[in-house]
Amino acid sequence: MRVGRQEAIRLVALAGRTTVGSLFTSRVRLTPHAPALEDDRCRLTYAELNDRVDRAAAVLAANGLFRGERVGVLSENRAEYIEIQLACAKLGAICACQNWRLSTAELQHCVALVSPRILFVSERHAPKLAGLDLRNIVVFTFGASWEAEIKRFEPVEPPEVAEPEDGLLILYTSGTTGMPKGAVLSHRAETARAMVVPFDLGLRPGSNNLCWPPLYHMGGTEPALYTLMTGGRVIVVDGFQPERIAELIETEPFDWVSMMPGTLASMIEVLERRATKPFSIRYSGVMADLSPPHEVEKYARLLGVDFLNLFGSTETGTPPLSGRRLAKGDTRDLGKAPSLYTEIRLVDGNGRDVADGDVGEIALRGPTLFSGYWQNDEATISDFRDGWFHLGDLFRRRPDGLYDFVDRAKYMIKSGGENIYPAEIERLLVAHPNVADAVVVKKKDARWGEVPIALVVPVEGTLELDELFARCRTELAGYKQPKEIRVVPAERITRSTTGKVQRKLLEEWVAAQGDVTPPGVG
Repeated sequence: MRVGRQEAIRLVALAGRTTVGSLFTSRVRLTPHAPALEDDRCRLTYAELNDRVDRAAAVLAANGLFRGERVGVLSENRAEYIEIQLACAKLGAICACQNWRLSTAELQHCVALVSPRILFVSERHAPKLAGLDLRNIVVFTFGASWEAEIKRFEPVEPPEVAEPEDGLLILYTSGTTGMPKGAVLSHRAETARAMVVPFDLGLRPGSNNLCWPPLYHMGGTEPALYTLMTGGRVIVVDGFQPERIAELIETEPFDWVSMMPGTLASMIEVLERRATKPFSIRYSGVMADLSPPHEVEKYARLLGVDFLNLFGSTETGTPPLSGRRLAKGDTRDLGKAPSLYTEIRLVDGNGRDVADGDVGEIALRGPTLFSGYWQNDEATISDFRDGWFHLGDLFRRRPDGLYDFVDRAKYMIKSGGENIYPAEIERLLVAHPNVADAVVVKKKDARWGEVPIALVVPVEGTLELDELFARCRTELAGYKQPKEIRVVPAERITRSTTGKVQRKLLEEWVAAQGDVTPPGVG
């Protein structure tokens, strides 16, 4: 190849090297004095935020952090969390966002999986580190000591080393075998998701972001990064605080306010009591299917907004089916419209396309897709088979082009926006010496959408449920703990001729029995 041709290819590639870090830096140059990020401790302009991000990047680099290495964060929502994510973006490092709701065993797995060089923790969650193996990890604690540390360094813009396909985030998803998997989200994926957001969510560049969903969740981190790439202001709230959220709705303009399943009832009570009149809000909500229809409708009427009918995932972003809004929360038709810039197929078990009206697993391809699971090639190859990402959800495509959700091909419980796979609970229960068998199924719940119910078969005689509940409380995150544990005979665990548990039949039986947890247990 001629030298001139090689140089032309090199220069063209460099010109396409846009990353989240470089887009944020460009925004700083355009609007240095515009408000960028605030929480209950600070308010920062873009220039002030960039100053802190560059200082943080200098600390990371001084501690030996290189491109591709991981930085863990275990913290509630706060401005410093986002600063570290942006510092990683500039350095080409990967921010592994730890779920503080996990048990010690689960958290140890998530930290060990990504082998971070540096781990940030807040004072609130620092006690959780006591049970973790942190050998060869540098730990920083947000607060006075961290503030003193960053002031030791000058705010110098680091060299651009990140590539679009480099990982930026690792967000954890539940695995069918029980332990969380680390989904790697690249700069390319985050940039593409930011481009799709205006079409799916109706967000305009420069709009405010009310960042209350946890930053270890895509619902917290991705809107915040999108906002800072497009010139808006991120208002960080320390978790779900209905009074504070209502206050902000009354005093600040928002294109969209996220409202997760399980939060609507509490939010409705506050909105009614305060007689809230929104300052300016266009849309709200997320997954309408997972909340009671009457709550969706009442919440939307109180704010006078459309409810977003989203269907996406950590692995895909808002695609594949988030292109439709429910007018004033009208839940009579929950059909979903395809997202833009996304190719969709519905396929059978052999990977063949199904006809309209037939049930098929949804598969997609497009620029918003993640880059596979960290150190889990088996799961990555399985889910990306045939060059399409398979979500494990079953749909029917209607003649009008909308898609109706049918069920999950991979049995999963969706509780309050969190994914729960039965295997992780079942494995824990059957480890008890007096449990011969255990099956977990989902049950409809007025607040959380779905909750896990455990059916256990005792080895012999009676079984102390208090012991099982205690074991679950110790080993599982709160949202994964069974709402009920029911002792059943072995014949109650219905199986097919091939030995597979018939969960649908068990779900129907559980629903018919009603609530039967003994008083005082659980």
